[in-house]
Order: sequence, then C-alpha cells, then structure tokens
Amino acid sequence: MEGSIKCSANYVPLTPITFLDRAAVIYPDSVSLVHGDVKYTWKQTRQRCVRLASALAQLGIAPRHVVAVLAPNVPAMYELHFGIPMAGAVLCTLNIRHDSSMVAVLLKHSEAQFLFVDYEFLHIAEGALKILSNTSAKLPQLVLILDHDRQVPSRSNTNSTSANLDYDSLLAMGKLDFDIRRPEDEWEPISLNYTSGTTSSPKGVIYSHRGAYLNSLATILLNEMVSMPVYLWTVPMFHCNGWCLTWAVAAQGGTNVCLRNVSAGGIFSNIARYKVTHMGGAPTVLNMIINAPASNQRRLPGKVVIMTGAAPPPPHVLFKMDELGFRVVHSYGLTETYGPGTVCTWKPEWDSLPRDVQAKIKARQGLNHLGIEEIDVKDPVTMKSMPPDARSIGEVMFRGNTVMNGYLKNIKATKDAFNGGWFRSGDLGVRYPDGYIELKDRSKDIIISGGENISSIEVESVLYSHPAVLEAAVVARPDDYWGETPCAFVKLKDGHEASVDEIIKYCRDNLPHYMAPRTVVFQDLPKTSTGKTQKYVLREKAKALGSMSKGKSKL
Repeated sequence: MEGSIKCSANYVPLTPITFLDRAAVIYPDSVSLVHGDVKYTWKQTRQRCVRLASALAQLGIAPRHVVAVLAPNVPAMYELHFGIPMAGAVLCTLNIRHDSSMVAVLLKHSEAQFLFVDYEFLHIAEGALKILSNTSAKLPQLVLILDHDRQVPSRSNTNSTSANLDYDSLLAMGKLDFDIRRPEDEWEPISLNYTSGTTSSPKGVIYSHRGAYLNSLATILLNEMVSMPVYLWTVPMFHCNGWCLTWAVAAQGGTNVCLRNVSAGGIFSNIARYKVTHMGGAPTVLNMIINAPASNQRRLPGKVVIMTGAAPPPPHVLFKMDELGFRVVHSYGLTETYGPGTVCTWKPEWDSLPRDVQAKIKARQGLNHLGIEEIDVKDPVTMKSMPPDARSIGEVMFRGNTVMNGYLKNIKATKDAFNGGWFRSGDLGVRYPDGYIELKDRSKDIIISGGENISSIEVESVLYSHPAVLEAAVVARPDDYWGETPCAFVKLKDGHEASVDEIIKYCRDNLPHYMAPRTVVFQDLPKTSTGKTQKYVLREKAKALGSMSKGKSKL
C-alpha cells in the first residue's frame, strides 16, 4: 500500500532471546533459577548468558554453528537455551537416555562444534568421542558442567581438544560488553531437536527464531501463565526445548525450579517449598503423582496448572489429578510442531457434566492454539477433510508458523512431511461436531482385527481404569485367522494382583468384545525419556509370541 515503508523502525526479526533482556530490566532482583542451594536473579542470569555467548564467540563459534548439550534440568541447561543463540549458534539438546553410540551418531550428523555435558553423563560423552575418534568426523570440544559442590573429576583419555574446560571457567572467559548476535532473518535456526525415535530413527528437526518466539507466547496463553509464575521443571528441557517453556518463563519473569531427577516425592516437596504454580509432564508423570505413597503426598499450597502431552492421557488419570487439586491442561503436538500445537480449551457449559464425562472430554486433543494457523483431520490420499462425526478416522495435519523448518540434511523426508501443503503428523484421529479433535492412534499402532479398526488408545483407557493397573500399552499381535488381535502389556500397582482372565473379562465388560485384548503380558513398559511407551519394542515382543489361531486361515 502506498506510504508503507518496511524498515528497522517497524520490522525486527522475532527471537525469544529478547525475552531475557526484558526480564533483566523488569525483574532484575527476582529469582530466575533455583536448584538446591543455588539461586540466581534475572539480572544475574542475563549476565551469565552474555558471558557464555561471549566465551563461545572467543572460542570460534560462528553463526549457524551447532552446539550440543547433554544435561538434565539444571541451571546450566537453562542458561544454554539463551547463551548459545545469543552467540548466533544453534542449540542442539540431546536425550540423556541415549547411549554413547547414539550420541556419536547425532554429534556427527549435526556437526556439533562443542558438547556441553553434565558430570553425570560424562562417561556417555567420552564414549561417544571415542567412537568418533575412529571416524573422519571432527571431534567437538568438550565442556563439563559440574554441580557447585563437586570438583573436576579425574579424566579418562579423550581426544577432545578442551577436555579440561569446565562450564564456570568458560563463563569466566566471557565479557559483559559482548555484542549479542541477533538473527538477521527470523527464519534462521535457533535449535535442532532430534525426534525421540519411537517410530523410526531420530531425525533432526530445525526450529526457527520466529517459531520459537511464537510458540513460547502460545504456551504462556494456553497455560494461562500470569506474570512471575513459579515453574517446576519436570518436562525435560532437552525435549522440544522444554515445550518452549524455557523461553516462555523468561517472558513472564518467572522462577524456574530445576529438578535433576523426577520423583513423586520431589514433585510434592518442591511444590510445597516454592509454591509452584505451573509444571508439565507426560501422562506417566501424572500417573506417578496420583499413585504416590501417602508419605510423599502433601497438600498443595494452591491450584497447580500442569500441562500434559506426549501421549493421550487416560480419563481415569485426569479425574484423579483433579481430585488432588491439579488443573490439567491437555495439549498435543510433536517435535515438528515445537511441542504443543493444540489445547483442549475448556468450555463453561461442560462444568455441569458428571466428573467422569468431563475427564473424557478433557482427554481430547482439542483445537490448534494461537501459534498454529489450522489443524484438520484429512484423508491422507485425497486431502479432503473427514466429516466431523466423531467416527470417521483420518490423519491429523497441521499448518502454521510453529511448524518446523524441516529435517536437517533430509530434504526427501521434509518434502514427504509437507506433501499437500500440510504437515502430516502420522497420527490418526477424529473430529467432533464442535470442531475438537481426538487421537485414535498412530498410523502404525492401529490394530486391524477381522477387518475392524481397533484404537489401542481406547483399549488402554479402559485398562487404566482397572483398580490394579498402574500402566498399560496395547499393540497388535499377528494372527493367522483374524490378521491381528489386541495384545496388552500391563504393569500392576505395588501390592495389587490381577490375573490374565480378570483383565480380559474387565475389558470385555467395558468394551465391544472384538476390542478386548486376547493376550495380556505383565511386565514393566519400556519408555523414552519423555514418557512415551516404546511400542515398537512391544510390537516385536507380540510378534515373537506368534499367532493364537494356529493352523487357521480367514481365507
């Protein structure tokens, strides 16, 4: 339009690192980080992050260089979310459950220049460097993160060129007058997040400064997070950058309560000690809370908002969380959507419904949050929207500004994911008449028995409502007659007993008979670090059981 001028006065590339500048001005003396006896203010946190960025630049880190981190939820991990991008580099947080061989693969693929490693995982990092030393890959420099009451440990032999460099020494090198490197283009990468590998080999998902900025604001809104919240870190910061709440808490000048290890006792004690207002976690964390021994439970000092995602929460779990005084915000997303992409926004007219019905509604994935332009359930072939009848299953698809830039060095996978102009999630779901969506399964997890589609999520929800069941996962077991039959893997609560026949009967009493498991296996469930059940492991176990219908054929 005539008269418009795009210039630095009216256009500045979006980046969440500006949240830290603002927090240091508005909340300079407010506590930003707490970890045991360690406390920092927002003024101190910004100074530490500037020094970190300065030191990295002095050591040769240039824009778009990748800097990797292998650490739990400790203050350094939080600071690295700002310090690395402030140096113009790309943050790559690694899953702390990876072994040395996987870390080596990801370091090589990302071409990381540095690897910051927490002392607890030093042996993993050293093992990875040893593997890399036998290849042509350039080795990243190693920086050790110590707890303040620990000394630098004696080193095993590594080929790292800075094996004796520790985090605090690195900060001491930095200058406070460092000129922060802000992105010239908001679509430039801010972080690289590898997928959890629940369905395939991990892929490097590229986040932009723009997407991270917008999704951070979206998480503030969907959590109804007012100024100066107190956030308990039970979500791994390495997972989707803590669902972008690493940056979001800074935007609101909140307090980050760091938790190295997640336990029910630790959750309740920290909530009571710091008057926690917000937290997050996969349904496994919620399950841990509701099944905590009475000796660990404490009365909540106030309502605690907990955002859950990563896997669909069973209604029974949501019901119990509400009874304890938590307000559960159910969100859904993927690594490719910066974590949360939808929210099951509560409607006032649902308040009068029975509590069990409310829990079932809250278990839905809802609608796109304000950072995502649109979400739909489509036929993956025709790309036509499925009818909103709560029955017609299609693939859940996203489009918007908080969808990834793409997969690192994998243009084919990127094009496949964006085929048709939408991001294809690989999740199957339905849409209700009110527009809300509900997941039915991953496309790989749907069970087809005698021509009928069976949602493993629906079967699992019934299993979770059994009084003796702590955790459950359902996969397909190959069958010569039916094609596939449901196979349930169940972990019982401590002190409880249940037989295979009892579990099957319970399911048949609460589900159409064809959906009830025909096989039940009692065992611990294998999980990723973010709480997702590794169903591919269970599918292999179910496959090894063979067919129940020996010698039969449905032809």
